Amino acid sequence: MVKEKAVVLQNNGIFLISVMSYERREMLMKTAAEYIQSLRDMKPRKIYVMGELVDNPVDHPLIRPSINCCAMTYKLAELPEYEDLMTATSSLTGNKINRFCHLHQSTEDLMNKVKMQRLVGNMTGACFQRCVGMDALNAMFSTTFEMDQKSGTNYHQKFKDYLLKWEENDWTVDGAMTDPKGNRAAGPANQVDPDLFVHIVEKNEDGIVVKGAKMHQTGALNSHEILVMPTQTMRPEDADYAVAFAVAADDPSIIYIYGRQSCDTRKMEATNIDVGNVNYGGQEAIIIFDNTFIPWERVFMCGEIEFTGMLVERFAGYHRQSYGGCKVGNGDVLIGATAAIADYNGASKASHVKDKIIEMTHLNETLYSSGIACSAEGRKTAAGNYLIDMMLANVCKQNVTRLPYEIARIAQDIAGGLVVTMPSDADFKSSEVGEWCTKLMAGDPKYSTEERQRMLRLIESMTMGSIAVGYLTESMHGAGSPQAQRIMISRLGNLEAKKAMARRICGVDPDDLL
Repeated sequence: MVKEKAVVLQNNGIFLISVMSYERREMLMKTAAEYIQSLRDMKPRKIYVMGELVDNPVDHPLIRPSINCCAMTYKLAELPEYEDLMTATSSLTGNKINRFCHLHQSTEDLMNKVKMQRLVGNMTGACFQRCVGMDALNAMFSTTFEMDQKSGTNYHQKFKDYLLKWEENDWTVDGAMTDPKGNRAAGPANQVDPDLFVHIVEKNEDGIVVKGAKMHQTGALNSHEILVMPTQTMRPEDADYAVAFAVAADDPSIIYIYGRQSCDTRKMEATNIDVGNVNYGGQEAIIIFDNTFIPWERVFMCGEIEFTGMLVERFAGYHRQSYGGCKVGNGDVLIGATAAIADYNGASKASHVKDKIIEMTHLNETLYSSGIACSAEGRKTAAGNYLIDMMLANVCKQNVTRLPYEIARIAQDIAGGLVVTMPSDADFKSSEVGEWCTKLMAGDPKYSTEERQRMLRLIESMTMGSIAVGYLTESMHGAGSPQAQRIMISRLGNLEAKKAMARRICGVDPDDLL
């Protein structure tokens, strides 16, 4: 008998994922187990966590929850019931591939991407990290094509060759864009320290040598490859900073520094209850390129400053679309946790609680509708893959910088003060005070104190703990800060055309349509 494991909300329907193991289909895809083993098989890397060099990142208690999240993108692709969302047909080979390796071929593909991200968010309640690579590959594909068309370069063919390996190996790739930036009032070439932006320090007949760093890199330690892009539009003096390339994540010249998160050391305690999300989590790291050699076949931009803006804007647009899926999936989990804690508190029948949960749902579906809208309004690029509607993608992300914070506020409102004052699980297990904790933290007697304890910790982790990095802070700053979207909305708003409409309607200009 198949035991049903979890309910997943997706596309206004209910799906069940089971614990049954299925035989692997004949596809160019890794299973979740193969993905985790592939990380073990990588060469030793210089990974620093809380000041110490880590020998075994796969089993490190701070890192493993994020690996479990990324593994979910492989696990769901194994299950026949999710095949339409989790897999796609390669436009390069015709093979069945994981959708996270896919070049979008239609507006339906773009919408399925958002639906897939919501599904994985439902299953993990955290950032699953694989989106940045998917967004980078689609942005790089179309930009290199247009670069070659204008400049006579051969970047597009080199990128297609690289993408074939990406598909064949079912890689998780970290799309690395954000530089440290240093003094924001100065451009890359005018920084006191040139390493505050990734830059070329040497060119020779075999390739280039680069130096610098990328910041806030989601899932960097869980990736097989790093795909580096410029962080902003470059000027003529910034030519050495207009560089895009791919490098193996276990290149010996690369140094990783793991980012500290709120409440992260709870993952290192004997019990997992205080963690909240007991199996899954996010991950960010600094990637340092210390004179890293890149062969020419893996270089996809080298000084073409006029195409840096295109690449940045397309990657940002795809990634802003992504937030209409992944954050909605996480929001579903938080709404479920809030409704559950209302049950456990004995407050679920209160009219104001019902209304607040309705508001949470309304806000979450508003985010989802933005993600679907920018996908449905997408267009075909000159290279053949599909690009989202840039205006609506930026509107989507602007909403994401706000609405999850209100959803989180309501969750804390309904959960009550115990979400921040509850004793540790060690106190619950204490022979001296454990009985008091169990007795005093009880709610509706239909539910155990431990159920209430666990649900409160989940809400805490999603709204202020380690998972809040992926749900809230990432909602604010991921894919660009709020002001970045406002700049794009202003640029794409077409105010002159709207003023012309108003002048015609009110009679300032003649109405030639009558």
